[in-house]
Amino acid sequence: MYYLKKIGEILNSPVLGSIPSTTVQYLLTDSRRLIAPAHTLFIAIRSDRNDGINYIDELIEQGVKSFIIQTEPKKEWLFKAAFIVTKNSLTALQKLAEYHRRQFNLPVVGITGSNGKTTVKEWLVHILHPLMQIVASPGSHNSQIGVPLSVWQITKQHQLAIFEAGISEMGEMKPLADIIGADIGIITNIGAAHSAGFPDDYAKCLEKLRLFTNCKKIIYCRDHSLIASCIQNEFDLLFENSPELITWGELPDSDIHITEVEKSASSTLIRYQLSNQQSDKYKQAPPYKGHFTISLIDKASIENALHCRALLYALGITPQIADNLMEHIPHLPMRLELLEGINRCTIINDSYSNDLNSLIVALDFMEQQKGNKPRRLILSDILQSGKEEKELYQEVANLLQARKIDRFTAVGEALSRQKGLFPNNSEFFMTTIELLNTKRKEEFENELIVVKGARKFQFEAIAEILQQKTHETVLEIDLEALINNLNYYRNQLPAGVKTTAMVKAFGYGSGSFEIAHALQFHHVDYLAVAYTDEGVELRKAGITTPIMVMNPEERSYQDLVKWQLEPEVYSLRILNQLAETINYHFPSHSITVHIKLDTGMHRLGFEEEHITQLMRFIEKNDHFIIGSIFSHLAGSEDPALDYFTQQQIDLFDRMSKKIMGKLAYQPLLHILNSAGILRFPSARYTMVRLGLGLYGLGESEQTQSELKPVSKLKSVISQIKTIKPGESVGYNRRFIANRTTKVAIIPIGYADGLNRQLAYLGGGLWINNQFAPFTGSISMDMCAVDITSIHDVSEGDEVIVFETSDQIKEISNKLNTIPYEILTGISRRVKRIYKNS
Repeated sequence: MYYLKKIGEILNSPVLGSIPSTTVQYLLTDSRRLIAPAHTLFIAIRSDRNDGINYIDELIEQGVKSFIIQTEPKKEWLFKAAFIVTKNSLTALQKLAEYHRRQFNLPVVGITGSNGKTTVKEWLVHILHPLMQIVASPGSHNSQIGVPLSVWQITKQHQLAIFEAGISEMGEMKPLADIIGADIGIITNIGAAHSAGFPDDYAKCLEKLRLFTNCKKIIYCRDHSLIASCIQNEFDLLFENSPELITWGELPDSDIHITEVEKSASSTLIRYQLSNQQSDKYKQAPPYKGHFTISLIDKASIENALHCRALLYALGITPQIADNLMEHIPHLPMRLELLEGINRCTIINDSYSNDLNSLIVALDFMEQQKGNKPRRLILSDILQSGKEEKELYQEVANLLQARKIDRFTAVGEALSRQKGLFPNNSEFFMTTIELLNTKRKEEFENELIVVKGARKFQFEAIAEILQQKTHETVLEIDLEALINNLNYYRNQLPAGVKTTAMVKAFGYGSGSFEIAHALQFHHVDYLAVAYTDEGVELRKAGITTPIMVMNPEERSYQDLVKWQLEPEVYSLRILNQLAETINYHFPSHSITVHIKLDTGMHRLGFEEEHITQLMRFIEKNDHFIIGSIFSHLAGSEDPALDYFTQQQIDLFDRMSKKIMGKLAYQPLLHILNSAGILRFPSARYTMVRLGLGLYGLGESEQTQSELKPVSKLKSVISQIKTIKPGESVGYNRRFIANRTTKVAIIPIGYADGLNRQLAYLGGGLWINNQFAPFTGSISMDMCAVDITSIHDVSEGDEVIVFETSDQIKEISNKLNTIPYEILTGISRRVKRIYKNS
């Protein structure tokens, strides 16, 4: 903790205003995540789209006394709080974190790479926490803001730090390297992500390796030729201290030579051999041979596990102990899950870990879901926090108060000892078994529940009991990927251009409420739905963001006004009907409308000859405020139609100017969808609409490489059967075996959204990363696939319908349709699971 005066000295800036005597313990850049106002320093960061200074009045009102800003403070602020004025608030944050890092001599691990950073970090924390006190990046906090906030967590109790660093363009790594000050570096891999910010993959690799400028040891896979050549060719340029290189891979000259990878249905046995030199270090007879098993079988998990094994070697942990630790890599999800619960409850399951920072992340995720449900936290003891017990749980109690938790259920001896810190209606149990034996399911009703427990408390059992039971086919929605895609498109826009996110058709199959809550939390400007009842349901769920209704119906006009929804209007008939409704039911109200122009798509919209009549009507009816003027492009993604797209843009420009010429104010203008944003930058006007791109499907290979898949439709193998020649599978004997055939029965059918035609068009599913073609017809509730050529398959194994954009596009191509139809066709009976870092 620091006095504000000391922070001013670190930043070489005077402190202005009323200097508080309290110490600064927390750094805050997002006003929504305030915990302890009296001990918080708010850094008002300015970006192209926002400025933290806009939230200072609100924060002062909430009790914050300390601020870093980059403009002169208002005079009235100086009587209420203290301010440090800097040229750049982000640079000040980074400088402060760098100073804080230099106060500690603990070993620090820095992790970078295109993929796997967060998984490797989380696994290392999980397997090492029994041995030492560890501080690590919360979630995927690896950005220019996330890294300094992560490093600020270091205290004298910590014995090891693990931080990840992510970059998206040249020049970004140096400030992160200075802040982290890594002693040991891990580079996971180099892939397609964020390619737009680099000349080529070699340059991207070099920029990422700059994290390790002052490292003593660097870990990488010897089989990754690009990484190996960058390190070899640029060694003297990149590294100042001639670091030790620790390699693993199948190449014989690797320090940890992988000699065998043996997969079973649910686990992987990895055998390796240490080089003679490395064996000598451990005083083992060379060459030392070891092995370990992980309960995962996919290629990415095996790679991530071997990075972890290499770090255990770098830390000097003996091979036998290290191999034993590797056996504890968790198979359970390492991310937050949002689940439908029993008795109308919603469950946020984070039962794999528990520390103060991940608790804050979980409660932040709860904040995104707002709505009107009472909030309950089920929490276990926090283990190995490095804090005094009373101090730790006082912080937890403050956090519960700040996040407005209505009901608190605690499990563990430490929490029970500190029960006096918590509200009187809190519940305390010594063990998870006691809670399960005492609480009845009926006591959990219509609540938003966070389940947050350290692994030893086995809170998976609580989450299992609380979640709604459905069949084994689920659609996983990655909310972090959704926001990544939102930010990718936002970063392409000039300052001031707003975004509308399309959440119609049940959020493109992903779930309207949960998607809308996430988008609202990240300040999207507008949401768009197809029908009024969709907008009403979002309002009832706590969504306050402006909502545009694309297809308003006459019977719903009263609800439009009542719930402050904003209809698209495309004809004088609709305007007259709306005017009649308002005059009769809401004579003192006005309504914001969005004028749809027909520029050539010829579905809905005013044509150019209607503009004069339209504006006469608007001038005579002061109930109407034009929120925006817009149109739809017929083929923005198709280069062959660029001439027509430009014609549409030119016509829109002409028509919208005629309308605005009659107005005393300037409505928003928008014509571009996801593809148009990137292909027609001159037509971005003042707002754009995000649809398919938001959900991870881009119009080009370049765009696709920057987007993350949002949806993963998966099931399991219910049964495996061996079919003899001449025997058939499914209705009408559409498949008759001409050889001995092994088939897997999967509990997903056309009632779930799996199109029957796929069985006749060469479609199939994915098992163990291998394609399994359909056999016979797809039934209502199940289907069968041929797994004869796929090895190590067992009942209960995971089956993928789609998880990548390529798979979605392949399915749509087979069906001669578009990806929209595939995503929106997933039945609502398929359980949605929402994941977040």
